[in-house]
Amino acid sequence: MSRRITGFTPSGELHLGNYFGAIKPLVDQQIPDRSIVFVSDLHALTLDHDPAAVRRRTLEFATVLLAAGADPARSIFLVQSHVPEHTELHYLLESATGYGEVRRMIQFKEKSRDSDRVRVSLLTYPVLMAADILLYQAGEVPVGEDQRQHVELARDIAERFNTAYGRVFTVPRMVNPPVAARIMDLSDPTAKMSKSTSVTGSLRLLDSPDTLRRKVMRAVTDPGSAVEYDPENRPGIANLLTILAACTGEDPADAAARSGGYADLKRAVADAVIATTDPIRHRYTELSEDPESVRKIVQDGAIRARLIAGDTVTAAKRAIGLLPA
Repeated sequence: MSRRITGFTPSGELHLGNYFGAIKPLVDQQIPDRSIVFVSDLHALTLDHDPAAVRRRTLEFATVLLAAGADPARSIFLVQSHVPEHTELHYLLESATGYGEVRRMIQFKEKSRDSDRVRVSLLTYPVLMAADILLYQAGEVPVGEDQRQHVELARDIAERFNTAYGRVFTVPRMVNPPVAARIMDLSDPTAKMSKSTSVTGSLRLLDSPDTLRRKVMRAVTDPGSAVEYDPENRPGIANLLTILAACTGEDPADAAARSGGYADLKRAVADAVIATTDPIRHRYTELSEDPESVRKIVQDGAIRARLIAGDTVTAAKRAIGLLPA
C-alpha cells in the first residue's frame, strides 16, 4: 500500500468546509507509516505575510488538526519547515523543471494578476509542492480539482527526473477524496467557504457556539418560504441543508422534508454545527494549555519524517550527480 500525503497551509482560519473536505477524510483513513499529515508553513511565505502570524497559525493549525483527530500514532505528523529536506529537494527538482511549466499554473496567474510585486516563491511553490509529495515517495495525493494541475506537475517532474537520471521517485497519482459536502459561504452561497475571506460567512472550527449560532441565523436565504434542496435555484437554503446533512449524516432532501420553515432549519443547522465543532474546540483548548506538548509532537514527527526524506534526497543527489554513484 502506497503512502498518502495531505498538507494544510497556515493562512486564514480553518472552517467547516475544511473539516468535511480534508480533515475528516484524512482522520478516517490514517494508516500507520503510510499516512503523512503536515502543516505547510513554507507555502505561507509566497505572499505578503506577518511573521508572527505565520508562527501563531502554524501552531494553531497543528493543534486544530490534533484536536480534530490527527493521530501521531497512526500518521507521520509534522511541520514542513522542520524537515530541511523539503527545501533541499525543491532545488533539485527546480533543476528538472521548465520556467514555462510553472508560469502556466492557474493559481500563479490568478494571484499575480493584480500585483506588481510578485515573489519568486509564488512562481516556484508548485515545485515545492512537488517536493513535498515526492520526498516521501507518496503514491496517492487526495486533493480537489483545484489542485489537479499541481499534482500533474509533480507527476511530470517525477517522470522526467526518473527518465533523465534513473528511477528515484514514485510517480504519484491524484485520488479523489471521499465525496464531501461542498459547503458554501453563508453570506454568498454562490462562493465556497474560505479560510481567508468573509468572516461572517465562514463557520470556523474555533468559533464559539454563540458566534456559530449568530452566523447561521444571519445566513443568506432565498425568496419565498419553501424549504427544498435545489442548489441551482435556491442556493442559500440548499447550502444550509448541505451543512445540516454533513453534520448529521443524512440526505439533504430528507433534511428538507422534515424542516418546518426557514427559522426551524437555521436552528437545526446551528445545533448540528455546534455539536460537530464542540469536541474539536474543547480538545483544542486542552491542547493549547500545554503548547510544548504540541511542539514535541511535531518535533517527533519531523524526526520520523527525516528518516524517509533523507533517503530520498540522498538518492536524488546521487542520481543528479552531486554524490558518488
